[in-house]
Amino acid sequence: MKDRIISGLIFTVFITNCAANDLTYVSEYSSVVPQKLDFYSWYGNVRLALFKVPEDTVLVRWLLTVSQRGDSDCGNTNITIHIRAGAPPVINPLQTEFPTHTAFVIAYNLTLTLNSNGQNLTFLNLTNPVAGDWFMAAHLPKHDGKIEQKGFSSQCLYLFQSQMFVRKVIDIPILVPGVAVQNAVSSSDRPALFKIYIPDYTVDLSVQLTNCTQWTAGGCPVLLTVGSATLLPGSTKTLNCSWSTNCTADLQFLPWQNWVRVTVESINANMPVSFQIKADLTVGCKPHTAGLFGGFFTNFNGNNTNQSAVNVNTSLPVDNLTLLNDTNKVKLDNKTINTILPTTCLLSQSMFREDLDVVSARFAVITKPNFTISSITPALFSLNLNRIADSGGTLTLELRLNKTSLTNENSTIVACLNARSPIMTNNGTETCSTAFSQGYSIKLNITSPEATLYIPFPESAWWYLSILLVCPENISECGEVSGTALAAAELRACINDCGTYGECRMLRSYGYLYAACVCKAGWGGWSCTDETTAQSYGRQLLAALLLTLSNLLFIPLIVVAVYRHFIVEASVYTFTMFFSTFYHACDQPGITVMCIMEYDTLQYCDFLGSVSSIWVTILCMARVKDILKYMLFMLGCLIIAMSMQLDRRGLWNMLGPSLFALITMIAAWTYRGVKRRHCYPSSWKRWVFFLIPGLGTAIIGLCVYVFAETDDNYYYTHSIWHIMVATSAAFLLPPRDKHRKPWGLSQRFFCRYQICNNEREELYTVT
Repeated sequence: MKDRIISGLIFTVFITNCAANDLTYVSEYSSVVPQKLDFYSWYGNVRLALFKVPEDTVLVRWLLTVSQRGDSDCGNTNITIHIRAGAPPVINPLQTEFPTHTAFVIAYNLTLTLNSNGQNLTFLNLTNPVAGDWFMAAHLPKHDGKIEQKGFSSQCLYLFQSQMFVRKVIDIPILVPGVAVQNAVSSSDRPALFKIYIPDYTVDLSVQLTNCTQWTAGGCPVLLTVGSATLLPGSTKTLNCSWSTNCTADLQFLPWQNWVRVTVESINANMPVSFQIKADLTVGCKPHTAGLFGGFFTNFNGNNTNQSAVNVNTSLPVDNLTLLNDTNKVKLDNKTINTILPTTCLLSQSMFREDLDVVSARFAVITKPNFTISSITPALFSLNLNRIADSGGTLTLELRLNKTSLTNENSTIVACLNARSPIMTNNGTETCSTAFSQGYSIKLNITSPEATLYIPFPESAWWYLSILLVCPENISECGEVSGTALAAAELRACINDCGTYGECRMLRSYGYLYAACVCKAGWGGWSCTDETTAQSYGRQLLAALLLTLSNLLFIPLIVVAVYRHFIVEASVYTFTMFFSTFYHACDQPGITVMCIMEYDTLQYCDFLGSVSSIWVTILCMARVKDILKYMLFMLGCLIIAMSMQLDRRGLWNMLGPSLFALITMIAAWTYRGVKRRHCYPSSWKRWVFFLIPGLGTAIIGLCVYVFAETDDNYYYTHSIWHIMVATSAAFLLPPRDKHRKPWGLSQRFFCRYQICNNEREELYTVT
């Protein structure tokens, strides 16, 4: 990947003043080599590009270039480009159904129109982008289903190249919680930039803007923006301070262990604004150990307030610790102790990760899979998906409820799954929304005790699962539920391994690995669960029977070859019939499949036998001497076997041997015609009843094979190809040589003495 992506520091763009400090802006440039685009039928047709946006980037500009090469009559074409931060884009160009219980957000996309023999250059600008990995996926429109043989495919070539220009700040000011920044300056073209670090267990962030030098009747003429852009709605929070005398942005459930960008931009052009900015963080619920409550709310307001804490013996069971109605009291071993422990504290469960494969991992609770949920204490589980390879799979979550432990049958277990930002209070589980993103919700109750959630291509980050017992209306507390189990938390390559009618495949884009499903038998969708265009069992059985039984037409050809004493040729035809039959029995897309060997072995033997049959048939028609014919048979088959190993679907694998054999046949026929001084073969019946019909069926079969096959009609068009090839070979085989012993054998094969025979030269054989 290093040799394909160029990244470097170019130059300093400009310097500006902000908060009494100079901001230094620098630029970087990255590029990906042009990639050939394909028509879309599954995710494997997508061309994926990965960019790394640095920290403190204030502007990213992508140059998207699509171009066309080849024929001038390709016409106008639309190229779709999908963009997403943190993971590959989840797309649905064919408008198919996703599996049940799948949670996803379709990525941002744009369509570029490319004229014939043209080039389209498009710039995409994004201010204050989120730092990290950005993915681009490009593809052509839906595939028309036509099967194009290699060498006869369309000459229209479409290329896509993406380049990224980045402007970033290398000395952005840091907001210290509780410490105000004085005399900060912002303008419309040079906004003021700040950042603040969000530690673990942070609940709230408050950003307040005061002492504005350009106060209007309503407020301060600036836009206060918190967060970084991800091309998804809600990724940033913007407040227009012109309409508020108290310009304060309050945010809840922040991304832990991340820097949060704060931008102040003047609304009025050419009118700098001076102001004071201050940020406060509220951190709470730092548990000492799983199952015990620990940690206390601390408000970073600039004052060092000494707060007392209760020391809990970690060897005591959790049942010894009871929360009282008074939020500042806790009962431990029947003794009431004053504390600032809130009623909405957190029960943290320790998790471990077991890696199974590149995009496969399993998560489990260290202590035990069952845990207790209460109406006042959310349970928090942390899933480490912070590796870049983790975003190429599917996050699977399964929960199970012990119905017998519900004290109130109307209670509901609500679980929220969020990336980077956990839900830490009971009121946050209603929507599972965090400060900058929307989470995924799961609900369990007595009628639905089990739930499953699939998230394709999860972001590379820490994921948090928050679980809480929600009481019915007008009930403040409904006890707790024991025995709730985290049945499964896994990272898998594909959802349910793509089901019966799909195959999960690992894909690679440069050094990045990801997985996708390729569907069969007309099934579609993200994991091959959409049966809108699915083939019925009868249709699959018909296709299997046609493609396999059509090879039985080689039996008459074998009989004709044996009758005319062409034993070697008959052996080749038998080999071709056998492996073509079982290759197509194994190549079926549905459930009517039978494989007697590995698929690759069957395919190789089928392709080898098909080309070898053409080779020996044409050489047999040339009627050369036996020693030369069998030498060419062996040499040609060895060369064909080698070429099949190099490129199994190459055009010249069939065209090369066919042309050489035809040249040999034409040379032999021409030589005989010149020696005899009349056309060879000389019999008009041979031309009318054998050669012309054989040549006609061969041409028809070749046209069907090259130009008529599609995904929908493959089962009968390819069957026609089998029939035409076998029929044409039966017509084209030369007649039996009446002056030779059967099958070319002499009496010396059976006896120890030799009887001299006056055999005619092949040159004077009358056909």
